[in-house]
Amino acid sequence: MQKEDRKDMEYSKTYTAKDEHIDVQNIMDGLYYPFYMEDCRHAYIKDELGFDFVAEAHAGVNMVLSKYTLQFVRSLKKGDTFLVTCSPMLDKSNKSVLHFRQTILLNNKVVTKAVFSGTCVKSTGGRPFLPENLLSKLAGAPEWDGEL
Repeated sequence: MQKEDRKDMEYSKTYTAKDEHIDVQNIMDGLYYPFYMEDCRHAYIKDELGFDFVAEAHAGVNMVLSKYTLQFVRSLKKGDTFLVTCSPMLDKSNKSVLHFRQTILLNNKVVTKAVFSGTCVKSTGGRPFLPENLLSKLAGAPEWDGEL
């Protein structure tokens, strides 16, 4: 795992394309790109933001995705070692939504880029929110400009 400068809040992890994720065309099946991004995003959320999905769920707080947009630029192949990045962004108008800009890079070239958006909800119901401890750790994060 590699971590970039905390100042821009970007986090990254290195992965190798698993054989079972390769399709008959000898490229990684499109289903798996978001899974690698999710693994990196969850690691960032736990390691850097201190939000433990298991502990929070037991406490009645669930972090959930509300949408994502993903663009494929090129394909990964069997055995490729690639970098997945994750950077948080605040929402300009909705303080209960958090966005994550993510990329998959192979040899410093963009393979896939995406923005994942989510929020927290109590298991008992109610309005979406972001916990104060999360918001305080995200102070200074950029606002999402709507671009991938």
